[in-house]
Amino acid sequence: MNDTRQVLKNHGMELIIGNLLRTGVIIAATIVLMGGAIYLFRHGLAPVNYKIFQRVPLDLCHVNGIIASTLSFHGRGLIQLGLLFLIATPVARVLFSMVAFARQRDVMYTVVTATVLIMLAHSLLSR
Repeated sequence: MNDTRQVLKNHGMELIIGNLLRTGVIIAATIVLMGGAIYLFRHGLAPVNYKIFQRVPLDLCHVNGIIASTLSFHGRGLIQLGLLFLIATPVARVLFSMVAFARQRDVMYTVVTATVLIMLAHSLLSR
C-alpha cells in the first residue's frame, strides 16, 4: 500500500513538471512570436547591410532594459523577454523538483537538485 502511494506521488510530480515545462515553452514561444510580428511590422521593409555587424542594443542586455522595451511594445524587447522565459523554464523545473524532494524528505535528491540549482544560478549570473 505504501509503494502505491509513492508511485502515485511520483506520477503526480512528473505530471506537474511536464505541465510546467510545456506551459513555460508555450508562453515563451507566444511572446517571441508576438515580438517577431511587431518587429517585422515595424522594420520588415528596412534595408539590411550585411557587411556591418550590428549588435543588440545595450539596453536589451539587462533585465531592466528588456522590461522597459517590452512595456513600450518594441519587438526586440518582446523577443528578449520570450527568451528570458525560455531560460527560466528549466530553472523553474529544477526549483520545483528541489521543493518536491524536500517535501518527500529525500535528502540525497534534495542536495543533488540544490547543487544543480546553484550551478545553474552561477552560470546564468556570472560573467
